[in-house]
Amino acid sequence: MPDFLAALASYGDQEILVNEGGAIRASDVCRRAQAARADPSGLFRPASDDPASVIAAIAAGVRADRPVLLSTAADAPPGLTGFEILLLTSGTSGRPKMAAHDLASLTGRIRRSEHGGTWLLTYSATAFAGLQVVLTAIFSRARLVTSSTRAIAELFRLSVAHGVTHASATPTFWRGWLLASGGGAAQPPLRQITIGGEAVDQATLDRLAGRYPQARITHIYASTEAGSLFAVNDRRAGFPADWLEHGVDGVSLRIVDGLLEVKSPRRMRAYRSEDADPAAGDGWLRTGDLVERQGDRVLFCGRGDRLVNVGGYKVAPERVERVLLEVAGVADAYVYPRANAITGHILMADLLIDRHADADAVIAAAKAHAEQALDKHERPARVAVVDTLQVADSGKKTRA
Repeated sequence: MPDFLAALASYGDQEILVNEGGAIRASDVCRRAQAARADPSGLFRPASDDPASVIAAIAAGVRADRPVLLSTAADAPPGLTGFEILLLTSGTSGRPKMAAHDLASLTGRIRRSEHGGTWLLTYSATAFAGLQVVLTAIFSRARLVTSSTRAIAELFRLSVAHGVTHASATPTFWRGWLLASGGGAAQPPLRQITIGGEAVDQATLDRLAGRYPQARITHIYASTEAGSLFAVNDRRAGFPADWLEHGVDGVSLRIVDGLLEVKSPRRMRAYRSEDADPAAGDGWLRTGDLVERQGDRVLFCGRGDRLVNVGGYKVAPERVERVLLEVAGVADAYVYPRANAITGHILMADLLIDRHADADAVIAAAKAHAEQALDKHERPARVAVVDTLQVADSGKKTRA
């Protein structure tokens, strides 16, 4: 098991966290861990979803060899013994499930170093993506910058103020970041940009590369059940198609009925909720992510359970968004269905546009590009400019 306590102790009295309220030292977190007590069910829980509470709870669980449930409200499953970390899934395809991991599965792709740096935490520390950032920072002896609001404007301000060098977020967050950080504003010294949680499009990769040419840009593909699977660093959307034949980082990949399936050495131990194991008997786990092979790449097209029936055709809204994001002046796009008596559904598109773009010109360009790049059933029946898009606490777009 990776020595979490030794990694935490290596900070000594250095700062481990910075937020709006100031700095928190590693020694303070260690004292909090030593004072922690298991709940009546024998589990350790964080007091909240802030990273200091999560780190302290994990340290207490490791020291006592007891499970850690990263939730303040979920019911504790009975009969657990020994250390493991219990994470709730997002619940986007139903009620949240409770997945059990050990530190080996959670840190299998973390490259340990002494380089330090300053990481921006844009996720809840109790979510799989947020926990990955926290663990990466600890095993690199890095400092974490976070905000209780997780608002993009505040996180950008803190990033500039504290010299953030590494940041991980969803594509939706990064597109909002590009809007918030434009206009000649001072920029943080980003060396590493990590993107995950949603389908990653080429337009967003290109815009990030243009804003931060010195940064390494990584698309990481992971899930709570499968663990951290692989990373792509070539600044191209999707992943190399030959990984379907040869695998990557110990992970096997295949496409079945348009959905990506994986075999992962870093998958969860099991569900601790009353749910069936999502992996088939041969070990393949269906991710639910729609993919399509285009030449030497496999591109992500969204979730299989979000396909929309338009006149008998199945349409992935995220694929339509990917096309609209290629239009100059479109900062972000949200495509969603509306019921229609004739076709079953039609598609609607809401666009966020760059500050100085002309709304009418962008709408006209988006319609023209959709006409050229999309089949008739994929084209939005209405395109409108909006001031904001609905974003969930996870940093992903809120889908109907």
